[in-house]
Amino acid sequence: MNAVHRGLKERLKAGEILIGPWCVIPGGTVMNVIAAAGFDFVIIDLEHGPASFETAEEMVRAAQSAGAFTIVRMGSISEHHILRSLDVGADGVLVAHVETPGDARTVVSLSKYHPIGSRGFSPFTRAGGYCGGDIPAHAKIQNRKSVVGVILEGRQIIDNIDAVLETEHLDFIYIGAYDLSQSLGMPGQIAHPKIKQTMEMCVEKIRGAGIAAGGFVARNQDDMQWMVDIGMQIITCLPDCTLLHNICTQTLSQFHAVVGKKEIQP
Repeated sequence: MNAVHRGLKERLKAGEILIGPWCVIPGGTVMNVIAAAGFDFVIIDLEHGPASFETAEEMVRAAQSAGAFTIVRMGSISEHHILRSLDVGADGVLVAHVETPGDARTVVSLSKYHPIGSRGFSPFTRAGGYCGGDIPAHAKIQNRKSVVGVILEGRQIIDNIDAVLETEHLDFIYIGAYDLSQSLGMPGQIAHPKIKQTMEMCVEKIRGAGIAAGGFVARNQDDMQWMVDIGMQIITCLPDCTLLHNICTQTLSQFHAVVGKKEIQP
């Protein structure tokens, strides 16, 4: 189990390099196993994953109880989803389909209480300890702790990247390699030199603005090394479903190698 002594925001600000999977398998049990393995964070995918919000809350608790930070990914700039994700205690949000500086400012505003933003206020939540407690302190604590990220995945945000990077209180930008490859006319070719060059350029700009960068999906150690070399701090590995599928096929391959060497008696 991870021993988390500092918050996600503090660790990113300190320049630490963290690793975690995308998670699409709904439910707390698999999530708890994933987190207990020692990953720094998990990204709960509410855009492509089938989980309901009630299940996502269970997944947040299951991950945090095993020491992993939780980031909830949503498929649009949704006040409803941002509010509920933070109220159930997620450490941060990651919002897709952000294209302009105005979009980025909206995401920050919806994620922060006054005076920074316009997040709907209720201290009677998991994030607020359920009972309210020191209500004025709740807003200050949440504004300090909540991590805000957006996904770079299309031509428009690349064109606007310099202006987006001026957004105050934006903590990280995740480069969605698959959507990026599609927007650049090479769907699925995430290892294409043009895709990698574009990502490298974006990461350099992101890090130069003092913001953490993440992206791609590390399939192996070589991918991880490249991601670290270009300056990514948020290293995402294969999704939970793929990790599970890979270990199953590996085990079956080993089994077939064993039984294939023996004469099987009826």
